[in-house]
Amino acid sequence: MRGMTADEFREIALAMPEAEECSHMDHPDFRVSGKIYATLGPDLTWGMAKLTPTQQQDFLRIDKSFAPAAGKWGERGATIITLQYADEDSVRSALQLAWRNTAPKRLQT
Repeated sequence: MRGMTADEFREIALAMPEAEECSHMDHPDFRVSGKIYATLGPDLTWGMAKLTPTQQQDFLRIDKSFAPAAGKWGERGATIITLQYADEDSVRSALQLAWRNTAPKRLQT
């Protein structure tokens, strides 16, 4: 498995409607309508998708590159994706869900 780069993660995240890249605590984040739905870690070796707990569990069952974030964030569905092991299709699915979980209804078709 090839994995993926931070730039590939960024490209997928920014392909969502009205997505924008900002910065949060000195690392990139991806927002829709001002709300974060994904981030890249400071060292660019991992990303995070803001999933629901149920969505998170689905990814944990099928892809070893996904893990809950630490503490309450992870319990609420924040999911860390280790990029060197990540499958592009799984990351795309996770980021689409994270965007959908965050975007206002007017953007969702």
